[in-house]
Amino acid sequence: MSRIGKAPIAIPGGVPDAAKSHEVSVKGPKGNLAITSRPEVHGLTRALIQNMVTGVHTGFEKRLEIVGVGWNAKAAGNKVTLNIGFCHTVDVVMPKDVTIETPAPTKMVITGPDKQAVGQAAAEIRAVRPPEPYKGKGIRYEGEYVRRKAGKSFGA
Repeated sequence: MSRIGKAPIAIPGGVPDAAKSHEVSVKGPKGNLAITSRPEVHGLTRALIQNMVTGVHTGFEKRLEIVGVGWNAKAAGNKVTLNIGFCHTVDVVMPKDVTIETPAPTKMVITGPDKQAVGQAAAEIRAVRPPEPYKGKGIRYEGEYVRRKAGKSFGA
């Protein structure tokens, strides 16, 4: 049996929880989350509940940066408009409870209470133009290392 599943879940003050049979719901200042758990999966269920408690109390965030001359992003409401070297702009709509901010034209901050939704939104934005290995241009996570390749070389 998993040792993680036996570990207690720390619930901070101001975060009420309710458990009815296999349904767990958590409310907090950042939002409300609920999950239907399966009793035979202890460690996963414990990790999901811990992520829910952390999400509604402090929230999760992913930071993205754009590398490329003249490439930028602009957030408006629940969508972000990307100008990243295509002949057209790309609009990406954020899911419910996920917000996006652009503190600088080449930086994006995605926040929300649901860890999975925040990570999925960041992955979808990154997939529009992932970093390429020759010049390093593209959308990457903040601090992500992109392994560079050598270009063509001519033999003499």
